[in-house]
Amino acid sequence: MKIWGKIVGGTAGFALGGPIAALLGVMAGHALDQFVEQTSAETALAIAGDPTDHPGLRQIAFTIGVIALGAKIARVDGEVTPDEVEAFRSFFHVPPGEEKNVERFFDLAKRDAAGFESYAHQVAALFPDAPEILENVLEGLFDIAKADGKVAAAEAEYLAKVASIFGLSSERFERARAAALGVAECEPCIVLGVDPLATDEQIREAWLRQVKVHHPDRLIAQGLPEEAIQVANRKLALINDAYDRLRRQRGLEAA
Repeated sequence: MKIWGKIVGGTAGFALGGPIAALLGVMAGHALDQFVEQTSAETALAIAGDPTDHPGLRQIAFTIGVIALGAKIARVDGEVTPDEVEAFRSFFHVPPGEEKNVERFFDLAKRDAAGFESYAHQVAALFPDAPEILENVLEGLFDIAKADGKVAAAEAEYLAKVASIFGLSSERFERARAAALGVAECEPCIVLGVDPLATDEQIREAWLRQVKVHHPDRLIAQGLPEEAIQVANRKLALINDAYDRLRRQRGLEAA
C-alpha cells in the first residue's frame, strides 16, 4: 500500500488525532480546510477516532508512531549516535525511495524524548488483539537502546514504561529483552518461551507455535499494515535462529 503521499501531504493527520497527528501537522503544514477539500465529509467522519477500522490509517499511524518511539529512545540518554540511527534503520523497514521522508520524521521526533508515552498509547491502541506486534516493536527499541554499547538507566526506564503501556506481560518483556540483548542463561529458550529443561518435543512444539503466531501470511490475513509485517518477518528469523541453536546444542536433526 502506498501511504507516503498521504503522510507527507497531511491528508491523514486530522483523522488520526493525538501526537501522531501533531507530528504530521508539523511535516505537512496543512490546515483543516485543505483536508476537507481532499476528503469527503462522510469519509472524514467515518475514519475519525479509530484507525484500526481503516487499514490505510492504521498503517500510517503505525509507521509514524514507531518512527517517533525509535527516535525518542535514541534521544532519551542524551546525544543521538550514528549507531542508534543505524539500529533504527535495521529494525524498521523503510520503503525504497522513502529514506528522506523517514529521516525527516525521525529528526523531528528526536529533538527531545518528552511525550513518548502518548505515542506508545496510540501504537498500542492499533493492536488490541495482536500483542506479538507490540512485542516486536519493543524488541526493536531494545536494539536501538543497546546500539551505543549499553542500555542506560534512562533507556531501561523508557523500555519498561513502553512495555507497560503496551500491556505486555513480563514473559513478553523478557523475551523481547533476551532476543535483543542476549543476556540470559538460555536466551534461545526465552525467545521460544520454553523452560531450559523442556523436552526436545516441547521445544519443537513451542517453535511451531511461535512460527504460527508470527507467520506473515497470518498477519496479512488480519489486515495488519505492511510495516508491521516487516517487523514480524524480522522476529520470525530470530525465532528460527533460536530453534536452530537449541537443536545444535542438543544434537538434534533438522525439523
